[in-house]
Amino acid sequence: MSTRVSYPFEVKMKAIEMRKAGIPVKQVLEELNIKNHSQLKIWMKWYRDGEMHRLHQPVGKQYTYGKGLEYASNEARLQAENNYLKQQIEVLKKYKELERKWLDKRL
Repeated sequence: MSTRVSYPFEVKMKAIEMRKAGIPVKQVLEELNIKNHSQLKIWMKWYRDGEMHRLHQPVGKQYTYGKGLEYASNEARLQAENNYLKQQIEVLKKYKELERKWLDKRL
């Protein structure tokens, strides 16, 4: 009996989107039937780091950066890069907001 579960790319992305929307981890795990919360944590890390190619790879085939799957086209590569940069901007906006709140509290 195998203990490893291979989740499709669509499930991984749905889980990431749900977490970004603020849905609690426990609820995401229950709705998508994901066995372990650490798996979701790993997917989120790969997403944050822009390692989208890792989400496509099957269990046991998690290559390091640059050794994974190639993009289907230049357009797909640019789209992935664009998504990564948009995420970076989101993070910086959130940081600026937190920084502004911290400064307001100090004054």
